[in-house]
Amino acid sequence: MPYVNIRIAGTLSREQKAKIAEEITDTLDRIAHKPRSYTYIAFDELPDENWAIAGKLLGESWKTVTVAGSGAG
Repeated sequence: MPYVNIRIAGTLSREQKAKIAEEITDTLDRIAHKPRSYTYIAFDELPDENWAIAGKLLGESWKTVTVAGSGAG
């Protein structure tokens, strides 16, 4: 039985969670042949101040530096 735990900084809407759950369930069914009824998915939404990357807590200044430096923004 697949158990998928998604930990994310910030929050997702109910609609976003539903879409993500559907996509993951579909993928496990299609590729791993795991029955949809056996797939469990949990979402752990954590505040930005509980996440650090490269020694820096997430926050607006970190996001600005990362997006600007990555070319993704």
